[in-house]
Amino acid sequence: MVKNQMINTLEVRKDGWGKTRVVSEPLTGELNENEVLLKVDSFALTANNISYAGAGELLGYWGFFPAEEGWGRIPAMGWAEVAASAHPDIEHGERVWGFFPFSTHVKILAGGVKPDSFHDISQHRAEYAPIYARFERASANPIYDATREDRDSLLRGLFMTSWLVEDFMTVNKSFGASACLITSASSKTSIALGYCVKKHGAIKSVGITSAGNVAFCESLGCYDKVITYQNIASLDADEPVVTVDMAGSAVVLSDLHHHYGDNMKYSCQIGATHYEEMGAVDDLPGATPEFFFAPGHIQTRSAEVGATELMTSMGKDYVDFRADSERWLGINHSYGSRALEETYQTVLAGRSDPASGQIVSMWPQN
Repeated sequence: MVKNQMINTLEVRKDGWGKTRVVSEPLTGELNENEVLLKVDSFALTANNISYAGAGELLGYWGFFPAEEGWGRIPAMGWAEVAASAHPDIEHGERVWGFFPFSTHVKILAGGVKPDSFHDISQHRAEYAPIYARFERASANPIYDATREDRDSLLRGLFMTSWLVEDFMTVNKSFGASACLITSASSKTSIALGYCVKKHGAIKSVGITSAGNVAFCESLGCYDKVITYQNIASLDADEPVVTVDMAGSAVVLSDLHHHYGDNMKYSCQIGATHYEEMGAVDDLPGATPEFFFAPGHIQTRSAEVGATELMTSMGKDYVDFRADSERWLGINHSYGSRALEETYQTVLAGRSDPASGQIVSMWPQN
């Protein structure tokens, strides 16, 4: 029985992400068969979440958690507990990790239940890749560490994306390139990619960032070279390169393509840390920019090498990266809807400290 629960959720305007509101909805009565109510404890708020908004229409992120017309609920990685369950194989109090809205609760229709996970099989999730609707059960996760939950929220999802990008390039022999250019080099997704590229050692990693973040990026040790956006012209245009664009700036991407011309062998778009500079990137010289769709690569590689082997390799590298992050990543906690809105606006404006990770909760601090 669910009695007099209120679900509070932060929403943003799809046509202007700086405008937000908190929506309160009552949740009363019995859960229907196989429904599960998840109490969202906390979630990470990073530039990655802004990227989800940027690709909300193209990749369907707005559809994960439906909202009133014109408003959107940005997905975030985090932790929750089962507050109530009408599914026979999901118990009250279970701890799970996955995608959640900026909310206190989310109600799902559980299916595909396995010892290590279950899915939200609600009708509105049917058109999206299953990985986005998957909740991992902490009790069955071999790399679960209760003391590192915050780091999992901040890093695990984005590390998966970066690991898969590097794997995709490796499978394609780096498209003949000898260097990987990574924009928004201070963002956590870029750091994870730089880490993976450096660890594999097949090509050089070049981080591109703002002047104020150069020293931080150099201190990480995951980039062979760090330059500013203003110094793109100093790069060797005769060197074949691949670009992984986390910034989403049409100007930066255009500068890179025009600088390298046909030596731009692969151009991948992932993020939108510079969302205010987004725009058309058509008819650029070199490889045509394309969005990287991680679930598609997972499916392809799982068929080639086996899902267990793929996830084991990824998990091992992630555990190493998670441990390394303790060297450079501090964690800040925020509680309550007002603090969430303030943190969101800071991240949206690009004012967050790259050496700090933001963990937020809609619940007041205990």
